[in-house]
Amino acid sequence: MKLLFWSSVVWGVFASSVSAQTRTIAERLGHPADTKLLILHADDLGAAHSVDAASFDALDRGAISSASIMVPTPWLTEVAAYARSHPNADLGLHLTVTSEWKTYRWGSVAPNDKVPSLLDSDGTFPNETDPVAARAKPAEIERELRAQVDRAMALGIHPTHLDSHMAALFTTPDLIAAYVKVAREYRLPFLAVRDGPRAAPQGLFSDRDVVLDALIVASTDVPRDQWKAFYLNAIANLKPGLTQIIVHLGHDDAELQAVMVDHEPYGSAWRQRDYDVMTSAEFQKALRDNHVVLVTWRDVQRAAQQP
Repeated sequence: MKLLFWSSVVWGVFASSVSAQTRTIAERLGHPADTKLLILHADDLGAAHSVDAASFDALDRGAISSASIMVPTPWLTEVAAYARSHPNADLGLHLTVTSEWKTYRWGSVAPNDKVPSLLDSDGTFPNETDPVAARAKPAEIERELRAQVDRAMALGIHPTHLDSHMAALFTTPDLIAAYVKVAREYRLPFLAVRDGPRAAPQGLFSDRDVVLDALIVASTDVPRDQWKAFYLNAIANLKPGLTQIIVHLGHDDAELQAVMVDHEPYGSAWRQRDYDVMTSAEFQKALRDNHVVLVTWRDVQRAAQQP
């Protein structure tokens, strides 16, 4: 089964550790240099109760090691309650400037009149990344990202990292620069793009930044009846270094079907398949058999702070 790397298909290559670093991330975390480190990460917490319930269950069972939260979404307070009662959970912020569903919409955390270039005429974020790349002003992106981080912190969420919903913040050098600037202001590690057609500007990264060797996510090319095989093959083919697999968890129930109506990719059935695989005994066995070490973004932050 061919693996889909965002690097080669959508958003650029996620590079290995900064050349100036003298020790690998694995060594910084106390493992041999050739260890296969894996962040098993769920996106989109806050988007719906079904997404939250599935993701909380997977976190509690150790089926995933990390997740990230969409601050503008309607179910944010449910996630905040979980974060407060599970202070060791590895929860980042899935910085959000798009709203992809047909009838279920959200807009900015910052006041509308302070971020007009980010919003459609109805006051919600656009449903695709192209309008963000075309018209979002970097100063307004910064304002909105800070508002999202501040809102999360005000609710008692202590984020472990930042990343970008639909990779919208990776679409232009100016947006990448704004994203990295905000991450550094809050002293948070961030998911980063180093090479490829949408790479960050040269010189943007420092020798304290830790970037992924590979990022894997199921694509629309994966046959629906071979879902588990895709993930098992991904684990069997992991290389030494730091990899993140992104999954989208949820239950294929009435709520999620209504939220994600007419949107099969990343929709409710997709999320049920991801949940079923991640929580399966066969997938957990594959991690053990392939000597994969699950890590978190909190671990990554600790590694970044070491020489």
